Amino acid sequence: MSLSHTAAEYMLSDALLPDASSSRAKGLRLELPSDRLLKFVTVGLPLFLVSLAFAREFSAGSQISCFSPTNFTGKQSAYTDTACWDSLIHHGFDAEGRAITKSLWALKVFPYSLLVVAVLMYLPYLLWRYAAAPALHCDLLFIIDELDKSYNRSVRLVQHMKKIQQASAEPEQFWEEYERARRERYFEFPLLERYLTCKQHAHALVFIYILRNLLLLLFLAATCLYLVFLHLNIFFQDEFSCSIKTGLLQEEPHIPPLIPCKLVFFSVFQIISVSVGSVYVLLIPVVIYNALQLCQWDKGLLSVYEMLPAFDLLSRRMLTCPLNDLNVILLFLRANISELTSFSRLNAVSALREATANKEDIDTVIDFMTLLAGLETTKPKH
Repeated sequence: MSLSHTAAEYMLSDALLPDASSSRAKGLRLELPSDRLLKFVTVGLPLFLVSLAFAREFSAGSQISCFSPTNFTGKQSAYTDTACWDSLIHHGFDAEGRAITKSLWALKVFPYSLLVVAVLMYLPYLLWRYAAAPALHCDLLFIIDELDKSYNRSVRLVQHMKKIQQASAEPEQFWEEYERARRERYFEFPLLERYLTCKQHAHALVFIYILRNLLLLLFLAATCLYLVFLHLNIFFQDEFSCSIKTGLLQEEPHIPPLIPCKLVFFSVFQIISVSVGSVYVLLIPVVIYNALQLCQWDKGLLSVYEMLPAFDLLSRRMLTCPLNDLNVILLFLRANISELTSFSRLNAVSALREATANKEDIDTVIDFMTLLAGLETTKPKH
């Protein structure tokens, strides 16, 4: 065997991809980077701020300071603070002089309401994790494995073509058989092509993904409205008038009807609410952008894999509506590009194809491998 044939065999054997299916199953990312960032911020931010609020409450002690009369003893002043904190009702008068009351209980439950917000923001993630992630994991595992296998089949096919071409006495007859095989689509991989085509007619993943983003958008908007309501109604009133003339103290003459009180933690809650509201408002366009990603095809990934014969038919069917499961899978293939070993190889082949003088000689990775293996480059054009 000649030195050139030996070198071609070694070159083609090195072009084969190693089998990484065992470690691939554990390394697949079932969340897009933007979705992971949204989950971290929307859930982590209120939990972090609530922990700071509780830490300040435990360290500072009383959250209220009432100005008791000078004739009150220490125990009576402590009782006044406790009673006013338990009631949190502001007693005032309207423009006509009538007595009115206003509950400030929303301030007391504000840290716990942020805990509820964090739980609500986690619900869309749970929906995706249990309703869509298992099926998506199976789809990605199969498609990534088939894409890498399709690349390896192309290399092995060139190895086989090389042996046939060496044993053939008539090179022209060999290339006639090659062109007939291309016309009859023997080089394509129908399992992968039909599976991806089937995903174009499925809508389970895209429905759950859109539902996830709609729920997240709804919870963000509801939280922002809730914080606006608190600011307009309560968060501008750090002082209020408290009445302790109830129960056994109702008939005591030395107790004034109203006692002025001040909320010590008021500025802290204002900072927390403004921080949460500002961040959530900024995240709303991110959620909308995530949903709008499904309105167009990710052709960048497929343009590289058009070097595989299996994508010839699929690229022509890419004119349909992009709101289907295949488009969702393409987004997650892009996020798992590190697990797609054949992508870097095909990307390099595509770049070399653009730099080749006779681009019409290279349509697929099979054509490129035949050129690298030293087969006849003047084969008939199809």
